[in-house]
Amino acid sequence: MSGGTVAAVDLGATSGRVMHARVGADTLELTEAARFLNTPVRVWEGERAALHWDVTGLFSSVLEGLGSVARSDPGLASIGVDAWAVDYGLLRGGRLLGEPYHYRDERTARGADLVHAAVPPAELYREGGLQFLPFNSLYQLAVDAADGSLAAADRFLLIPDLIAYWLTGSQHAERTNASTTGLLTADGAWNDALIERLGLPRTAFPELVDAGTPVGRLLPSLGHDLPFAGAGPTVTAVGSHDTASAVVAVPMDASRAAYISCGTWGLVGVELEQRVVSEEGRAANFTNEGGVDGRIRYLHNVMGLWLLSESIREWQRRGLHVDLPGLLAEAAELPRPAEVFDAEDPRFLAPGDMPARIAGWFQERGLRAPASPAGMVRVIVESLAAAFAATVQQAAALTGVPVEAIHIVGGGARNALLCQATADRAGLPVLAGPVEATAIGNVLVQARAAGLLTGDLETLRALVARTTPIVRYTPDRILVHG
Repeated sequence: MSGGTVAAVDLGATSGRVMHARVGADTLELTEAARFLNTPVRVWEGERAALHWDVTGLFSSVLEGLGSVARSDPGLASIGVDAWAVDYGLLRGGRLLGEPYHYRDERTARGADLVHAAVPPAELYREGGLQFLPFNSLYQLAVDAADGSLAAADRFLLIPDLIAYWLTGSQHAERTNASTTGLLTADGAWNDALIERLGLPRTAFPELVDAGTPVGRLLPSLGHDLPFAGAGPTVTAVGSHDTASAVVAVPMDASRAAYISCGTWGLVGVELEQRVVSEEGRAANFTNEGGVDGRIRYLHNVMGLWLLSESIREWQRRGLHVDLPGLLAEAAELPRPAEVFDAEDPRFLAPGDMPARIAGWFQERGLRAPASPAGMVRVIVESLAAAFAATVQQAAALTGVPVEAIHIVGGGARNALLCQATADRAGLPVLAGPVEATAIGNVLVQARAAGLLTGDLETLRALVARTTPIVRYTPDRILVHG
C-alpha cells in the first residue's frame, strides 16, 4: 500500500479552507491551498434585515481552492467536504431557492415554541438525544413550514451536502451531520414519525450515507474550473459535521480523555460507544451526536472563540488598532480576574457589541467590568476556561468516563493562555493540537476510503500522534471553584 493525495474542503462559521494532503502509513502532510472568509450577508425581508450565508460565494471560493490543487496535482484521489451543522439549503428541481439562513438569524426564536407545541422537550430528547439549541435544524424547519417556504421546496440539504451536490450532482445526507438536525432515530435513520408530527415533507429528506461512502465524480461541467486528469477524483462523504471530523483527529485514548474542539464554538465532551439519554443529561443540555464509525459524540456547546472574534470586530469598528495575538500577550501579563462571567448566557449569541454585553453582565451584578481591551480579553479567556472545565467535569459525571486528560484541538489549541487556564481550572493536563484537526479528520476518512490507510479510529489517531506536534500544559493550581 503506497501513499496518495486527497483534498479537504473545510468550511467553518467564520472562514473556509481547502487543504491538499499527502497521506500514507507513516505520512500525514497538509498544505493550505486556499483560505477565505465566510462572511454572512444581511438581506432585507419585509420589515427586517435577515441574516443569510453567502453559500454561492463560498462555493466559488471552494472551486478556486480546488482549482489550485488540480493544477498542482491532477491525479488527486478524493475530495471531502465538511462544514458547520444545523443550517441548510432548500431546493426545488435541483435549484437553490435562496441563500440559506444563518443560525444566528432572529427568526429561529419562534421555532422552539412551534415544535414544543407538538412534541414536548423531554420526548424530543428521548427520541433524538440532542441538547436544546434554539437554532437546531428541526426548529428552523418548523419556521420554514409555518412561513410556507417548505411548500415550495422538494429537497433539504445541509451545507456540506449542498456543496457536494454542486460538485457531483448527487443529493444525499451524511449521517454525522444529519444527527444534528434532531430528526434521526437512535439507530441513525430519518425519524419518519417525528417528521410527520411536525408537518414536514418526508420526501424532502435525501438518502442517508455513512462517512467514507463515495458519493460521485466531479461533474463534467466543472472541468474548466477543476482540470483534474481523467474522470477526476471521487467525492467522498466524510464526517461532514466539522466537529465529527475534528474528533477523528484527536490523538486520545477515548476511554480516559475528554476533548474540546475549539473554534467559533467550544464543543466539549467525550466519545462513547452508545448514547446516554438520561434526564440528568437533558437537564445539563448534553447532546448525543453521531460520530465516524458509529461512535457517539457526547458533548455540550460552549460559546467558544466567538466571544473573542466578535470583541475584536467591535474594537476595530470603533477605530482601535488591535489584533488578537497582541491582546493575548498583554492579557497574559495581567493578574487572573477575581470574577468570571457566564460564557453560556444567551445574550452573547447574536452578532453585535460583545464587550458592552460582557460589561453589562458584570454591572448587573454590581461587579466592576474590565476597563481595557486586554483586561476584557483576559476575562473572556478565563470565563471560557471555567466553562470548559465545568463541562468536562459534567461529562465525566454523566457518563462515568474517568477523564485523566483534556485534548484541545482547532484554533483554540494555538491559544496558550486559554490552554493553560483550562488546565488550571480543570486540574488536569491539557494536550493542545492539532490546530487543523477538522481538515485532518476529513483527510483521514477519505484516505481510508481510498485505500491509502487501513484501520479503526484508534489506528488513525495513532498516525496523528506520530506526525503532529502536541503541546502539553500542566495545571499550576486547581481553580475549578475559582
